[in-house]
Amino acid sequence: MKQYGLIGYPLGHSFSKNYFNEKFHSEGIDAEYVNFEIPSIEDFPKIVTSHPQLAGLNVTIPYKEKVISYLDEVDKDAASIGAVNVIKFIRNKGKLKLKGYNSDVLGFTQSIEPLLERHHQKALILGTGGASKAVNYGLHQLGLETRFVSRSRQNDSTITYADLTPQLMEEYKVIVNCTPVGMYPLADICPDIPYECLTPQHLLYDLLYNPNTTLFMKKGSEQGATVKNGLEMLLLQAFGSWDIWSR
Repeated sequence: MKQYGLIGYPLGHSFSKNYFNEKFHSEGIDAEYVNFEIPSIEDFPKIVTSHPQLAGLNVTIPYKEKVISYLDEVDKDAASIGAVNVIKFIRNKGKLKLKGYNSDVLGFTQSIEPLLERHHQKALILGTGGASKAVNYGLHQLGLETRFVSRSRQNDSTITYADLTPQLMEEYKVIVNCTPVGMYPLADICPDIPYECLTPQHLLYDLLYNPNTTLFMKKGSEQGATVKNGLEMLLLQAFGSWDIWSR
């Protein structure tokens, strides 16, 4: 039986395990999907060596960038993004090669593109982790200008939450939350943006999907903004993961 799985920490919020195991069962695929909740990326080699049936892994918070140094090869797009969320195990004559890919870009762009309108020219990306890099890459593919928002100023392309003036909020009509803020079980918090500046022309996209409606989304809806969670992106990137593992 082939084995697939997810590495990250924590993993209590993830739907990937149920999704893939239901897929394997319904399609008669002799495989299982396992969660590997590891508190440190240094535990990654032990997962690889102790599970010889592994054929592929997904990667989630906080290891999408850190895992790259453990891989033998990285796909061109994933290298450009600087983050990996899919690892393919290539076994040949007893030798193992680990190759990294990024299906987050495909999942995100396919999910958000139908919501974009002509006034959606600029986007704020909340967070600077691996997921935000894929989102940034995808938004550029869709023709949008971007700015990263973080708790601290890291470089010229990053601003802080304190920098979000009414003028800036009017200019940037798309806001994508790439942070874990508001994720179950801490669902009563949200990113610290000036929600009172939002309008019906704004689009708020939350990569989180548990809870189904985050406080970030709720506050956006109250101002008339269009909102969407990351469940469709999760499913689309899962389709992409399976395509990578299967080819």
